[in-house]
Amino acid sequence: MQKRELAWDCATGNGQAVAFLGEYFDRVIASDASVRQVENARARKNVHFTVFPAERADIKDNSVDLITVAQALHWFKFDEFYREVRRVSRKGGVIAAWAYGHYSISLEVDRVTQAFYKDVVGKYWPVEIKYIENKYEDIPFPFAQIGAPDFHIDLEWSLRDLVGYFYTWSSVQKYIEENKSDPVEKLLYPGLKEAWNRDGVSERKKVTWPIYLKVGRVGGS
Repeated sequence: MQKRELAWDCATGNGQAVAFLGEYFDRVIASDASVRQVENARARKNVHFTVFPAERADIKDNSVDLITVAQALHWFKFDEFYREVRRVSRKGGVIAAWAYGHYSISLEVDRVTQAFYKDVVGKYWPVEIKYIENKYEDIPFPFAQIGAPDFHIDLEWSLRDLVGYFYTWSSVQKYIEENKSDPVEKLLYPGLKEAWNRDGVSERKKVTWPIYLKVGRVGGS
């Protein structure tokens, strides 16, 4: 039986992904390279928040039963991180890494936002975005993979919620920085509002993100 003594949530950010790990494991280490992110994390039972980069984990050898990486694996130096994964994992340990893809709302709205994603801010995305665009299928993952069910995220959003989400995109922020202009307000919002209303009079709509998941057995020493 798989032990549940220690889990490591790597690149935890503000700790969203560790919300339930403490219910299944005796202890959880939630790490991030950013001091600010960890300072903004909410304290949780059995969870120890700490600061260190993914490639240099301050964790004992052969001690971790599960490693989780949410929306971050594509940023890592793969060889260095996987060396740490093998070092800290118990024999039979598991690593699970996932990312969410581009959302879907409706044919009308999706057509507008996909054009914005590709044609307006496309060149401002970092090169690592290719791993998400390829559904994590070609991301390096040198472990014996374990089958996993399909997952997705569903939310009910207003048009205002959706517009606010675009400002979290790194490509949008880079566009604003380089062009001193807001592409969401000037180039997206008019067409987006029209598509939102044309799709039916509804203040809130269902927004769905696909989850791309890699799960593997580490082995350990």
